[in-house]
Amino acid sequence: MAKLPERVGFADPYTRYVMAILFLVYVMSYIDRQLASVLLEDMKADLGASDGQMGLLTGVAFAIVYATLGIPIARIADRGVRRSIIAIGLAAWSAATALTGAGRNYLEVLLARFGVGAGESAAGPPGHALLSDYFPLSQRGRALAIYSAGGSVGSMLGMWLGGQLGDLYGWRIAFVILGLPGLALAVLVRATIREPIRGRFDSGRPPESEPLRVVLGTLWRIRSFRWMTLAATLHVFAGFGASNWNPAFLMRIHGMTASEAGFWLGPVVGAGSFTGGIFWGWAVDAKGKQDLRWYMWLPSIGTMIAMPFSYAFILWPTDDAIWFQIFASFFGNCYAGATFAMAQGLARPHMRAMAAAGVLFVMNLGGLGLGPTVIGFMNDWLTPRFGVEAIRVSMLIIGLPHVVASVFGILAARTLREDLAAAQE
Repeated sequence: MAKLPERVGFADPYTRYVMAILFLVYVMSYIDRQLASVLLEDMKADLGASDGQMGLLTGVAFAIVYATLGIPIARIADRGVRRSIIAIGLAAWSAATALTGAGRNYLEVLLARFGVGAGESAAGPPGHALLSDYFPLSQRGRALAIYSAGGSVGSMLGMWLGGQLGDLYGWRIAFVILGLPGLALAVLVRATIREPIRGRFDSGRPPESEPLRVVLGTLWRIRSFRWMTLAATLHVFAGFGASNWNPAFLMRIHGMTASEAGFWLGPVVGAGSFTGGIFWGWAVDAKGKQDLRWYMWLPSIGTMIAMPFSYAFILWPTDDAIWFQIFASFFGNCYAGATFAMAQGLARPHMRAMAAAGVLFVMNLGGLGLGPTVIGFMNDWLTPRFGVEAIRVSMLIIGLPHVVASVFGILAARTLREDLAAAQE
């Protein structure tokens, strides 16, 4: 393993470079996710699909592979070279994104989405574990919030560029154009990122690797880890479920084109999510110095503040509603940095990629997969009664789990300090 310089975390220029590269990797992963949502209406018409089928395409098809493969890949990452795993995954999902545009029918596009999910499963857990060996615990909330904010930038670029390219050249060409740059970034990851010493900021000698069932059982028995994971899952179920259908909502309810929806929604949501992610990452680190339970309390507070703005966006009668998304996105992006930082803090060094994978498995299967899919099938079920307004009703219903997510976050805080102390023993 390469020896790192004595300056650590944000004080070290090379560590900041690693952060920037991994940030770009996360940007690329979210470009594809939002690309599919902004082009959903065009894809639906071209493929002759229903809302339920499009929900499967943008939700379960991606998430089931992403979540399932994340566990074994994280296991490999806890033992192997994480930069190589990230680079291979990035190249794979970038190629699959480009191939999405080559799909001749619904089944071929569905298979390409499986490929995207498989590739992206190699990004999150290894990336979290890698950053945890570049940043000490006191800086991980900010570090992982910045990393997660790459999703906000990727969402913005995916919607904005996807809408423009879709209207100019069609949805197929948009996928090809936005998929290929990731191949070059994969080469940069492999060539320039050094593998740090595993468990560098932890006291004691890391224990030997344990069987997978033991690792997963150990993590799930940690009460704060369990409640935190369930809270994040409900947050993603409600939040990503709605955001996946936001462009279609603007097109159906307010008569926008794909390029108009992407042009407005991309920067508005991107700005709110990005600044929110950075702010909440800083806030939980700052308040966490006084009491570690703020890592769970603040996301619960932010989630409840976001809800009225989300509902205002859905209920407002004109397309000015889009401006409510700035505040909904700012407060709604309160959970990522805290959740991933605490997942790393609650796990021992040899379990960290698995801890990230465990959180992401439940979040993505239960949230990322089911959220868009449930809205799609609700749209099909409600359309005979509500017509075009069905999507509005579906999005109102899907927001309710945010309340339960906030309660689960408070429950996680109850044992957080004791569980963090136990992980450092």
